[in-house]
Formats: sequence, C-alpha cells, structure tokens
Amino acid sequence: MIIRKKYLFYALAFASSIIAASVSAIDATISQIYIPNPWAFSFSCFIVGIIISLLIVLVFSIPVKGRSLGSRVIDPSFKRLRLVRKEELKYHIPAAVGNAILTIGYLSLLSILGDPSTVLPFSQIVILYLILIESITEKNMPTLSEIQSSIIVTFGAILGSISLTGTINLASLAIVFLVVNPAWVLFSINQRKLKILKVDNRPNDALNIRFWNVVFACLFTAILAIIYDFIVGGNNFIEGIAASINHFSWVALTMGVTFFSYVFYIRALGIGKASVTQAVRASTVLFAIPFSILISYFNVIPPFTTDPVMILIKIIGTILVILGIVSFALALVKAYVFINIKPGYSIEETMDKLWTIWGVTRVTAIAGKYDFIVKIRTRTLVKGYEQIIQKLEEIDAIKDYKWQSVLKEWEKI
Repeated sequence: MIIRKKYLFYALAFASSIIAASVSAIDATISQIYIPNPWAFSFSCFIVGIIISLLIVLVFSIPVKGRSLGSRVIDPSFKRLRLVRKEELKYHIPAAVGNAILTIGYLSLLSILGDPSTVLPFSQIVILYLILIESITEKNMPTLSEIQSSIIVTFGAILGSISLTGTINLASLAIVFLVVNPAWVLFSINQRKLKILKVDNRPNDALNIRFWNVVFACLFTAILAIIYDFIVGGNNFIEGIAASINHFSWVALTMGVTFFSYVFYIRALGIGKASVTQAVRASTVLFAIPFSILISYFNVIPPFTTDPVMILIKIIGTILVILGIVSFALALVKAYVFINIKPGYSIEETMDKLWTIWGVTRVTAIAGKYDFIVKIRTRTLVKGYEQIIQKLEEIDAIKDYKWQSVLKEWEKI
C-alpha cells in the first residue's frame, strides 16, 4: 500500500504517542504496586525485553508469499532478524547508553510523581535540546518558525506537567533536565542515524534497530546498576533479576507494547527530523490524560482534584501543544534544485560548496541533462528560498539551475 509520506509520518508519530501513553499507565501501575524500585524496574524491563523483543521479531520474520510478515505489516524494509553490522555499532552504543539512562530517569519520575499525565508532558522539553543539537550535528539551523513552534510545544508541555492533583515536584526538575532530556537526545539522534543508514544496500529497518537497542541497553543498564550498587551499597542488580522473574507477566506486557511504540517512532525518525518527530509525539500530553484517569479510578494513583483552575491549566497546556504541532506541520517546505555547472570546474569542489548551504540535505551528482540534484528542506518558503538562491548564485561554477518545489511524496506503509 502506498501513502503520502507526510501522512505516513504523522500516522507513525501519533500511533507511537498513543501507545506510549498506554505504556505509561502500565508502567505507573507496576511502579506503584509491584516494583517500586526504579533501578530494579529498569533492569528487569531490559532483561524481559530481550526475550519479548526476540519473540516478536522472530514472528515477524516468518515468510508470507515471498516476503516476511514484518515487511507486510510493520516496516517494508524488514527482511528478517539479523546480526548487528559493524557500521551500526557507532550508533547503537550511544543510543543504548541513552536508552538505559532515559529508562532509569523516566521510571524514577514515575516513582516520584506517579501520574503519567504529569511525567510524559514533563519530558517533552527535550524538543529544545533536539533543535539545538540538530543545528550543530545535522547542518540544519533551526528557522524562526521551528523555534516558535518548539517554544509553544515546550510551554504547553510545562503547563501540562502540572498534576491534576494540584502539585508539582521540584525535585523531579533535576531528573528532567539533567537525566531524561540529555539521554533522550542521545537516544533519538542515534536511532535516527541508524534508520537512515543503509545496511547491505537496503534501507535499515525499525524492528532490528529496536531489538538490538534493547540488547545493548540491557548490558549498559546492568553496568550502571552494578556501579550504583557499589557506590551506595545497594542491591539493585539482584533486585532487577528477581523482579524480572517474580513479575515477568507484567514486565512482559509493558515491554511488548513498548516494542511497537518505539518501532513506529523509529520509522517516523527515518522520515522527519528528530525534533519534529518529538514535537508530534508530544501529543502524549493529550493521550495520557484518559489513561491517568483510568488508573486513578482503580486507586493506582491518588484521585484527581476537581479544582477548575488546575483543570483549566491542564487544558491550556494541551491546546498549546496541539497548536505547536499544527504549526510544525504547516511550515515544512521541500524542494529539489537541478543544477548545471560550467565546463572546467571541479565536480567535487562544487559539491562541497553546495553542501555548505544551510537547508541542503542531500547533494547528488548525476549523468544526463543536469550535473547535480540538490535536495532542500526549509520551514520558511520565501525567506528560505531567497537565502538559498543567493548562496547558489555566489558559486561561480554554477551555469544555471531550476528550483522545483515538492507538492506530494509517497512511501510504502
């Protein structure tokens, strides 16, 4: 089935956020009733997660009419479970470290705050971190539109992080800013690099990326738990193993559902920038509320306040997040520039100059009528267009060029 790339991106990101919201309710239940120790819970998640993820990937590796089941229903790039490649390790290792730290921080927040509708919005401040990192690592300076949209989403997320119980825990701020957000940046940036990396001349697939991330994250979580136990004299490593055995069914449930949330998220990362993907995924601010109400009904977390002021603040925060997401969606502009160069000029030198232009995401030398195809990505059509055209005209080697804006793109589901 073919779908517009834009629609697929939003479908994947929203699906990931809905599933993540449901996972947060399961995690809150486990952390409040069964495994209150966030270190033990984190380690047990990855121990059980390896087993569950392996079973899921093996099922999706089953061939059906010449193609794997996973390629038909989850990711067209998926062929079967495979060993990790050498070129993937430089991204898998930092992504796994990020996931290990992120999980410990996230479950620590749940143990402190309890309410998923508070924890999930709190962590969306990471969008500002992602925009800053992308401007440095991906040669893609954020536009004014992106900055404005990110501030709207972030401010909405902060308002949404105020619990409906009417309280806000200042101690959790340190975990959010110093643990969860930096770890999420490390995780998401490297997961995106893995998704856009080609393996065996094929696009990388989200299922193998997720499985191997769980494997490596389990290793790093074990190391962190052992170090922490050594420093404080705790027993978190052993407690994690015990929790994975004693509460296997509950942990298997959360890791099984989480698998699909992250697979959809990784697929979305392969289409859009990490900051934009995270901005759309910030819709968990909205989706987490009914799940929080549900578990409060069963007394897993304290019942919500009926204070209209607190409810109004929560609603305002949710509306701001939605407005920020919509502004992200409407501002994106893509284009291709077809370029001819003058005789006698170096192809390599011209390519290097083209690559230095802000907004250029790909430069391809081709044979035929044109010498280069340059892919453009910007969020301000008029100003972005003028700046890019000005830079093109400053390159002496360029003879002529044609700008073609992208109206629609399609991709397999």
